[in-house]
Formats: sequence, structure tokens, C-alpha cells
Amino acid sequence: MTSSFGQFCPVAVACEVLSERWTLLILRELLAGSEQFNVVHRGIPRISRPLLAKRLRELEKAGVVAREKGRYRLTDAGREVQSVIEALGTWGQRWTARVRRDTLDPSFLMWNVRRRIALERLPARRVVVRFDFRGIPASYRGYRAFWLVLDPAQAEVCIDDPGYDVDLYVDAELAAMAQVWLGDITLQNATRLGSVRLIGPRELARAFPGWLMLSQFASVPRGKLVGAIGLEPTTPTMSR
Repeated sequence: MTSSFGQFCPVAVACEVLSERWTLLILRELLAGSEQFNVVHRGIPRISRPLLAKRLRELEKAGVVAREKGRYRLTDAGREVQSVIEALGTWGQRWTARVRRDTLDPSFLMWNVRRRIALERLPARRVVVRFDFRGIPASYRGYRAFWLVLDPAQAEVCIDDPGYDVDLYVDAELAAMAQVWLGDITLQNATRLGSVRLIGPRELARAFPGWLMLSQFASVPRGKLVGAIGLEPTTPTMSR
């Protein structure tokens, strides 16, 4: 836990609990429904496992998180942080350049996509969508192909071939797909420009955009910056 700021101001004492690196992202994952250690870690893959364990212990000690039978849940104090997370997300969507070379991560993108599928719009059968990304930064060492297994009950993302026939292929520039996800460009514009290609039966290709609910912050209008906070997207160093 961060050292004391030496002030009784509620903002200061709240920051003593919440302002350590990774803490708010851990709470973001818990608010999104993650309960098990490995699931939380998958949503924040760049944090080391020992540090994640330490942060969770600190949140337990602060009364923000409780652990029961190997699962983590938010207390009343933890659930109240949701408004803070949403306010930060809204500000970041409005005022920052989010898609940059150092933030392009296909695993993180797909982990979030599977959370935001409109299950009620899916066909009444299993649909398998394979994603292959182009324009992956050379520094990235993770998975490059993903299978989204969809049915009206759930959406799952697989990093290994699940063994089902693929119904629809998505061949995409990673930066473009991230911008689609964040609402910066539409999927229709991305396909028109060729940065995203949908390959498969016409009826599935037409329906696919309607299955993606996009980021919960995608509808936040962009602000007019006098100076950019962060860097606008550029073509990343590519590696296949």
C-alpha cells in the first residue's frame, strides 16, 4: 500500500488505497465479473503474478475485496469504486489517444470482445469466428490467432483451435480492429478500406457487426484537444 500522504482529506486517503500501480485495473476486472486469480490475471497480463497476489492482499486488508473459497468478490466499498472506474474510462475515451504502438495487444482485445457479445442476436446454433491479425508490433510475444466460439448461452475465446469448423474469418489490422472496438471508426468503414476483411457466408458477414456491442465507452464523444495527450495511432512495426 502506498505511504500516507499525511492528509485527512478524503481524496488523499482514498488515493492511499487506490492509487498504487495496477490497483484500479484489478478492480476493473473484478467489476467485469472476474472472480478467480487466473481470470483476473488474464485481463491484466503484464502484471506479474506475485505482484497481483500482493495487490489483492492489500485490497483485502483495506476492506475493498473479500476472498471466499478461492474466489474474490467486491465488498460494498469495492462495488462503490465502479463510478470511479467509469469516470476514468469516460475521461480516457474523451481526452486521450488510446491506440498506440505500446498498447496494441490482440490477446487483451479479444478478452474484452468476448465480454461484449449481444448473445440474443446470435443464430440459434454455435458459430465459430476465427481472428487473424496483421500489423502486430514486433515486440509482442503472445498469441496471434484466436477463435471466438459463440452460441446463444455464452461467448468463449480460445487461443488453440477448438476443433470446430470455422463459420467466419476476420482478417484485420490490429490497430484498425482496436479502433473499431473503441468506436473511433465503424466496422463498415474498416471493411471498406480493407483494414478488416470478413470472409465467409454473406449472411454471417452482414450479421457480424450487430453481434459486437463494442467497448462500454465507445459512445463517449471525443474531446477537441489543444495538445494531444499521448500519441495518435501510427503504423506499428509489423511482424508475422
